[in-house]
Amino acid sequence: MIIATAGHIDHGKTALVHALTGIDTDRLPEEKQRGMSIDLGFAYQPLDSGRVMGFVDVPGHERFIRNMLAGVTGIQSAMLIVAADDGPMPQTKEHLSILDLLGVSDGVIALTKIDRVETNRLKEVENEIKTMVAGTCLKDADIMPVSAIDGSGIEDLRDHLEAMTDLLEKRKGNGYFRLSIDRCFTIQGAGLVVTGSVFSGKVNVGDVLTLSPDGTEVRVRGIHSQNRKSETGIAGERCAINIAGANLKGSAVKRGGWLLTPQIHAPVPRFDANLKVLPNEKKPLRHWTPVHVHAGAAEIPGRIAILGQKEISPGAEGLVQVVLDRRMSILRDDHFILRDQSAQRTIAGGKVVDPFSPSRGRAKPVRIKFLEDMMYSEPDYALSRLLQHNPEGVDLKKFSVAWNLAQVDVEALLEIVEHKMAGPEKKPLIFSKVHWETLESEVISNLNAWHQANPDRSNLNAHGLRTATSKRIAMTVFQDMLDCLANSERIVNLGPGYCLPGFEPALSKNDTALWNKIDPILREGNMKAPVVSELANQLKLDQKALEKFLVKIAKLGRVRQVAKNRFFLPDAVVSLAEIAAALGKSNGERGFSAAEFRDQTNIGRNLAIEILEFFDKSGLTWRSGDTRKVLKSVSDIFGTN
Repeated sequence: MIIATAGHIDHGKTALVHALTGIDTDRLPEEKQRGMSIDLGFAYQPLDSGRVMGFVDVPGHERFIRNMLAGVTGIQSAMLIVAADDGPMPQTKEHLSILDLLGVSDGVIALTKIDRVETNRLKEVENEIKTMVAGTCLKDADIMPVSAIDGSGIEDLRDHLEAMTDLLEKRKGNGYFRLSIDRCFTIQGAGLVVTGSVFSGKVNVGDVLTLSPDGTEVRVRGIHSQNRKSETGIAGERCAINIAGANLKGSAVKRGGWLLTPQIHAPVPRFDANLKVLPNEKKPLRHWTPVHVHAGAAEIPGRIAILGQKEISPGAEGLVQVVLDRRMSILRDDHFILRDQSAQRTIAGGKVVDPFSPSRGRAKPVRIKFLEDMMYSEPDYALSRLLQHNPEGVDLKKFSVAWNLAQVDVEALLEIVEHKMAGPEKKPLIFSKVHWETLESEVISNLNAWHQANPDRSNLNAHGLRTATSKRIAMTVFQDMLDCLANSERIVNLGPGYCLPGFEPALSKNDTALWNKIDPILREGNMKAPVVSELANQLKLDQKALEKFLVKIAKLGRVRQVAKNRFFLPDAVVSLAEIAAALGKSNGERGFSAAEFRDQTNIGRNLAIEILEFFDKSGLTWRSGDTRKVLKSVSDIFGTN
C-alpha cells in the first residue's frame, strides 16, 4: 500500500514520516538548507505481515502544489497532517480538496505537534478538523494525536496504518500495466530508471513496454517494488523500473509520462469527463476557460469546453471536454485536477469518461447520451447501453482501450453482450443484433427500390448501396454486411455489384430478339468468344451498331467486355478466372506465365494475353515481369458461376 501525506507547510509531514519509518524524505540539498520539502520524498516501512507500506511525502507550500499533485494522483490512501498549534490552514484545506477530487478511498488524520499545546487546544483543533472534513472523502477518518518529537502516539498511528492495509480494497490488477512516471534518473552500470505509482496491471522483468506519449519501445531490465528488488510489480505498489531500448533517450523521459503495455498506448489531444467545481469558487466555470490540467504526474495547459450547458456553478458537476495543448496518455476513470490559468489556485477536478472524444459534435444529444452510457460502472452494462443507443456501431478497440480491458477481458465481455461484429480485425465495430438486422433490411429495401427505378440495369455497386443507406458506417463494415447478405442468399453478388435474387434486367422487344441471337454464339464459343467483327459478319449486322449494343448489355451484366473488340458471357469469365486462380495456387510464389495460362485454357496466345490484362485491370492478378500472381479470390472480383 502507498500512503500520500498532505497538509500545510511546516505542519510536520516529513518529521512524522521519519518517526514512522526512520527515513528522512528530504533528499535535495535545498530542502536540507531551507528546512522545507520542495519535491516528492519517499519512505518505506516493512510490516510484520511481510508486506511493505510506502509513503509519498509531498511538499506543503502553495508554490509546490504541482509537485504535490504528481505524488498523490492515483493513490488510494492519504494521511492528512494538521499541526495542533496552528490548526487547519489554507494549504490544509486545498490539499483536502485535492484528495476529495481525486477520489481517495481511505485515509487518516494525524494531529501533530501535540507536545506544544494543552489538552483544551487539542479538543478545539479536533473540532475544527471535523468541521473541515465533513462531506469529504475523509469525513469518517480517525484523528490520531501524535508527536514526532517525543514519540507520543507514533506506535498507535503505525498500528492504525497497518490495519488500513488489511481493510483497503486492492486496486483491480487485471488490466494492462500502467505506471505514472514521477522521477527518472541514471545509475552507472545499470542505465535509466523510472519510478512511479502503478495504476493497474502487472509488469515482469523482460517485458516489452512503451513510453507514452512519445511511443518509444523499451525492455524491462530490473524492478524494485516497494523499495525491494523484485521480478514483478503490481497495481497499488510503487516501483522503480530499469529500462533499456534501442531508441531510448534519457533526456526525453520526464515526469508526467507513462510506462505502459503497448496495447493501451493511445495519447489523446482531448478527453471528455465529468467535472466538479469546488464549492469555494467565487464564480461559475465558464466555457473555454483556460486551465492547467494535472493527471498522473503530468501538467498540461488546456481549455474547458462545457457540454450541454453554458457554465458550471461552484459546488456543481457537469460534463466537459478538456482540450489539451499537447497530447496526454489518459484512460477512462482516471482522476484529474484543474488549476487556474496562473496555476495558483485549484478550481475543479473530475474523472475521465471517454478519452477518445471528437473535436466536432461534442455537445450533440447523441454524444451526451454516449457519455452517460460510458459512466456506468460495469463495462458489460455500459457496452450494452452503447449498442442500444448507437445504430452506427461502437468501436470495440477504442472501448477496450478506454476501459483498459486486456484481451481476455474483451473476450469474456463479448460472451456476455449480444452483438454482431464487422469490419477489419484490428479495428472492428460491434452492433446490437437489432440494429444490424435493421441495416440489413434497409439495404434490401434500397436495392429493391433501385431495381424498380432502373429496370434495365442489372446491379448496383457497393458504394451506391452505401450512399443510399441512412446510417453512415465505414465501407469495410458495410462490405461485411453485403457479404453476410450474399452468403445467406438474400442478395446476389454479381462481381461489380449486387441485385436481388431472381432479378433480371428488362430488355426491349427488339433488344431481346437480338440478344437471343447473340447468346447462343457466345455460349458456344465459351472461353474462345469471337471478336466483334466476326460476330457481326456471322449475324450480318453493322459492326459499330453491334458494338454499341454489346456495351449496353455489358452494363446490364449479361456480358463482360474483356477487350475493346471482345465480349464474354459472365460464366465464361468466371471459368477463365478460376483457371488463373488454380495456376496461382499451384505455382505459389513463382506465379504463372501467359504461356501456362494459354496451355491450361487451350486458347491462342493473343487471346490469353487480352484476358490476363483484363484480370490485371480487374484486380484479380498482378503482373511482375513475365509472371502474374493472384491477389484476390474469383468470387470477390467476379462473383460465382
